[in-house]
Amino acid sequence: REQQRKNGNGPYKFQRTTQFATDTLPMSGYGYPVKPVGLICSAFRPSDDATVYSFLVPSNFFAVTSLRQAAEMMTSILKDQATANQLRSLAAEVEKALKEHAIVNHPRLGKVYAYEVDGYGNHYFMDDANVPSLLSLPYLGAVSTADPIYQNTRKLILSSENPFFYKGTAGEGIGGPHVGQDMIWPMAITMRGLTSNNNAEIKECIAMLRKTHGDTGFMHEAFHKDDPKKFTRKWFAWSNTLFGEFLWKVYKEKPQLLA
Repeated sequence: REQQRKNGNGPYKFQRTTQFATDTLPMSGYGYPVKPVGLICSAFRPSDDATVYSFLVPSNFFAVTSLRQAAEMMTSILKDQATANQLRSLAAEVEKALKEHAIVNHPRLGKVYAYEVDGYGNHYFMDDANVPSLLSLPYLGAVSTADPIYQNTRKLILSSENPFFYKGTAGEGIGGPHVGQDMIWPMAITMRGLTSNNNAEIKECIAMLRKTHGDTGFMHEAFHKDDPKKFTRKWFAWSNTLFGEFLWKVYKEKPQLLA
């Protein structure tokens, strides 16, 4: 509730001297101003890069899901109905604000979820590889895969409409500013497969992951779109674990795709 910023910026701020603009926050460490509309501020993205607009939409969706899960635990385990009610109330408030401020009309794709907003009407059409992401919303239990707004958003973020979607001779996928231009994150390819109901797309994701590990046998943080041997982080636990989950899901539900 504190980071909804209804009563000023609150106590949290972060600013330091660095050669990378994404490693610090402007405006005395609070980030650019937001209009308090019920959404929760994030100073940084899951990638550790500073947000442009502090209302990070995927994280707010994740908060709604997590708050409701926490409420369920408070009720069933601790029998604390008062706290459970507070958690559900906050979840409902954030959900309402998402419906009012996170859905934006794209000039070619119609209604989509923005990646970041500020409550003033400004928004950012993009997605980042790291989770929570717009791509991962069904995986997080935040929206249905069949949600038409999600499907429009998916078309946006898996195309050149997303400034951080890269396509080359080695593969295609979402990256982000953290590693830089033309660097695809295997995590995003894995998440594309985890959130797809299309057999051909799932199989394509598996094939891309198999041919882009740079002869190491592991998933990396990112690889160059034209050269999988040009990668960052030789062994990236987060990506490896998510990859394992993806293969296990396919094995249980669509084993023929592993043939």
